[in-house]
Amino acid sequence: MIKLYDGGVYLVHGETLVTEAAALPQMTGKAVSQEEAAKGTMAYSIVQAHNHSGDEKNLQLKYDSMTSHDITYVGIIQTARASGMKEFPLPYVLTNCHNSLCAVGGTINEDDHKFALSAAHKYGGIYVPTNMANIHSYNREMMAGCGRMILGSDSHTRYGALGTMAIGEGGGELAKQLVGRTYDFTYPNVIAIYLTGAPKPGVGPHDIALSICGAVYKNGYVKNKVMEFVGPGIKNLPIEYRNAVDVMTTETTCWSSIWVTDEETQKYFVTHGRPEAYKKLQPADVAYYDGCVYVDLSTVECTIAMPMHPSNTFTIHELQENAADILHEVQEAANKQIKGAKMDIVSKLHDGGIWVEQGEIAGCAGGTYDSMCAAADILRGRSCGNGAFTLSIYPGSVPALQAITKNGRLGDLISAGAIIRACFCGPCFGAGDTPANGEFSIRHTTRNFPNREGSKPGEGQMSAVALMDTRSIAATAANGGKLTAATDLDVEYTHPEYEFEAGIYEKRIYNGWGKPEPEAELKFGPNIKDWPEMPALTDDLLVKVCSYITDPVTTTDELIPSGETSSYRSNPERLSEFALSRRDPQYVSRSKVMRQIERDRRAGKELPEEVMAVYAALEKAGLKTDPANTDIGSTIFANMPGDGSAREQAASCQRVMGASANFAKQYATKRYRSNCINWGMTPFLVENPEIFELGDYIFVPGVREAVLENKQGFPAYAVKADGTVTEFKVSTGTLTGPERQILADGCLINYYRNSNS
Repeated sequence: MIKLYDGGVYLVHGETLVTEAAALPQMTGKAVSQEEAAKGTMAYSIVQAHNHSGDEKNLQLKYDSMTSHDITYVGIIQTARASGMKEFPLPYVLTNCHNSLCAVGGTINEDDHKFALSAAHKYGGIYVPTNMANIHSYNREMMAGCGRMILGSDSHTRYGALGTMAIGEGGGELAKQLVGRTYDFTYPNVIAIYLTGAPKPGVGPHDIALSICGAVYKNGYVKNKVMEFVGPGIKNLPIEYRNAVDVMTTETTCWSSIWVTDEETQKYFVTHGRPEAYKKLQPADVAYYDGCVYVDLSTVECTIAMPMHPSNTFTIHELQENAADILHEVQEAANKQIKGAKMDIVSKLHDGGIWVEQGEIAGCAGGTYDSMCAAADILRGRSCGNGAFTLSIYPGSVPALQAITKNGRLGDLISAGAIIRACFCGPCFGAGDTPANGEFSIRHTTRNFPNREGSKPGEGQMSAVALMDTRSIAATAANGGKLTAATDLDVEYTHPEYEFEAGIYEKRIYNGWGKPEPEAELKFGPNIKDWPEMPALTDDLLVKVCSYITDPVTTTDELIPSGETSSYRSNPERLSEFALSRRDPQYVSRSKVMRQIERDRRAGKELPEEVMAVYAALEKAGLKTDPANTDIGSTIFANMPGDGSAREQAASCQRVMGASANFAKQYATKRYRSNCINWGMTPFLVENPEIFELGDYIFVPGVREAVLENKQGFPAYAVKADGTVTEFKVSTGTLTGPERQILADGCLINYYRNSNS
């Protein structure tokens, strides 16, 4: 049972939920105000310990450490270099777990890895070589600590089960930390995730996580809030089980997470040679939460998230019992969303079951030691078969792989027919084990967004991905690909103790924290390019709508595809050619036209006839214009853009391609909105987007003044091809002082240059 409370709740002595404040004196012996109790959460104490503003509500945070992988770190370091950085002011972990297939794109992936190693020497960073560990496994093992805060440029930066509040953000926010600035944010609401009971044997962490995601994503119950895990059920979850639940909190769109810590947490740090990283964390005797998700772990069933979102959840038994209807419904919904090739998932129902062709157990979510051992227990003495079905396992780290090698579980997996891969994040973002066209893949990874598995509908390639727990994937493998819930098998789970071999990291990882070498030279590859110049915001703005997306939610993968396109992440111009390529293939060509018009305008050339006609229509409508001093750009509209990845390329590629703004009804995540701001794209909010359409122009007079003064509503004008001009209201939401100036200066790099001049 999962229940969402309608209002706030009090947690008393860490065990009892109370909805009425009047009951508190009898339970605690004293009256406690809501304001005082709200300071009793773990989140409040940790956040305020890192807050440098002196204001409990308007936060200015500095983090204990940061982390990035090889899709994001080059751009971040390049941004910080351009902004005046001389050395890393805090520990910065650079992992190589996304672009480690170095045959793709020639030398460019390994060129970036060597750039990172040289940067670790020059600026004093921590370099984790290729395939040693994925980003989050390493940070759990070596960087997390109770009461700490970690900022990462990957959206699944979540270490709450280890007492660490971790946040995934766009690269601009990490660059701010590297130049000594702060992460500015209004203190968020805190939601209790109250766990009680114990999971049934065979029910794994993904079953818990997907069930929670299914309950809270669509209604925005925890959006941009902190999920604080409390309650008596926590003690019934092993620590790696908690880690695997926690990493999926990203898919709820929450801001961060934090868990009660206990002996299990302490044991984890002792095992990894860092006993000093542990301290007891728990709420005060009375803590107030702005909402509560009540989870009875004993009622959770083996669960599957069908295409194309982790919140599209069914129990496996529910799916089996209603297979024809659910498969048809999923297929129809997916094919309305997909442009190009169509999904065929109904055909997977035959011969008395639902059949899949591929299983993936991978990375920070599925490739944990506990999950791999559970898979071995299920598959021991069984066979995956020699048919179409394949099973691949990607360990989260080499120490975890070494541990299952020593205890024999690796042999059990290999003997059953599983393929053991390197420590690599590819299956999560479309760069590893892409299924064949028309296939159905089940994965213990973090996402099943459109094309996350690597298919390209625009080129006639389409496969389907569902998310499941390792245990049910292994059960399905034992049945040769017939979808099976792990609870339907009789399995003795052995839970072997984990032995961490510290020397694996000590021998290979370069730790230069606190030891910068200023004279060291950065090693540049031919694909590593500087950011192009970006203009400041002019008094007025004229943009053409070059993409108009009416889907309820637009993911960052649709704004800039993951997978093979990320090979060009260090080359802004080259990467920007892929902007919206899977969602709106004509966007780039349309936006390029507007970019060239603006370049010509700045060079003093005449404006084209189409643009002059727009100005004529505006003048006829009684509006004053100044074409010589008005920035001309492109824009997109999407109802709710930015769900998913923290990659700033979702915004920066639009900016490089000539975009000056986004228009939206709301932004799916804080991180995407921040990315727009940091790259100089004004994040407009609009209530009635039906006023304009694809190909229309939008004129925003006085936009610079409106941004700098953070006006809450101001006029914009839609101009159609026939000269019709329609006024409508826009706003930018609440902007901090630095955010206003970043937009006015044109981007974060310009802002820092101007600040340092």
